[in-house]
Amino acid sequence: MCNVTDRNAMKQLKNTPISILDLSPIQQNGTPADAFHRTLDLAQHAEQWGYNRYWLAEHHGMPAIASAATAVVIGYVAAGTKTIRVGSGGIMLPNHAPLVIAEQFGTLESIYPGRIDLGIGRAPGSSQLTARALRRTLHQEGETFPEQLAELRAYLKPRNTTARVRAIPGEGLDIPIWLLGSSDFSAQLAGHLGLPFAFAGQFAPAYMQAALTLYRQCFQPSETLAKPYAMVGVNVFAADSEREAQRLSTSHKQMHVNLVRGTPGQMPPPVESMDGLWSPMEQASVQESLRASIIGDPGMVKQQLQSFIDETQADELIINSMMYDHAARLRSYEIVAQARD
Repeated sequence: MCNVTDRNAMKQLKNTPISILDLSPIQQNGTPADAFHRTLDLAQHAEQWGYNRYWLAEHHGMPAIASAATAVVIGYVAAGTKTIRVGSGGIMLPNHAPLVIAEQFGTLESIYPGRIDLGIGRAPGSSQLTARALRRTLHQEGETFPEQLAELRAYLKPRNTTARVRAIPGEGLDIPIWLLGSSDFSAQLAGHLGLPFAFAGQFAPAYMQAALTLYRQCFQPSETLAKPYAMVGVNVFAADSEREAQRLSTSHKQMHVNLVRGTPGQMPPPVESMDGLWSPMEQASVQESLRASIIGDPGMVKQQLQSFIDETQADELIINSMMYDHAARLRSYEIVAQARD
């Protein structure tokens, strides 16, 4: 049973770290190479604008997402930046042997010391068929996640000369491990283990408050953290006018509609209106998934970001801006950074 805890003192946007979640989106008629070049450019701008960390997400078999080989892309971004933390948002642990993840992130931390984060999730990040191709078996399901996590953490502990299996590089390195989630499972586990928790508010807003409350109530101090630390994901579509921000958000909405229909494709360009592009049921699905999203001009974005922090008491925000036009995407992230001034 978890304890009931009081809410933290009110937090201010200007004092709240902000980070970026990137899926390396592939534009319509574009290539993964194009997506990777845009990812690095965004990371370099984010570093200049004062963003805290830059995370890449693991998805497989998605025509619009290039970050499947997440550790490789993390290395590419870390090599092209200097100070910003780079990590996974996240690595889907059931898809991999824990030893492989320990070695991969041990390698990254050895090359870029003090800059690598390891965010871990338990979802497949793919279809069942793709999951089978990745794992060769589906016997490793979500219920084994705590055991896999314990194995991974054991590989990263200081050197144990009696261990028969060791992660080299990996052991003894200070690689922050985060648990990611969109429901209560990882929230409760992160709390019990005293680990930082990142909630996927960008696509699961309905469970956001319950998961954050559970995490804080279940939190037990550890050698990692003395008190809870929650980072919350949120979609932001910012532009110099509200009308333009609304237009830019339609690329993301079209992608969601395609997912609902089971016909995922590359990221389409924005449209002036979604009228005629979705059914009432599809519209309701998109609006529910994106109801915590922030869309607007600089003033609106600043106000809505503060309201989001008031609501969630987030210790950090991680921003997802899925936009077709790269210049517009850069401007959106710049507006978010300026909102903290």
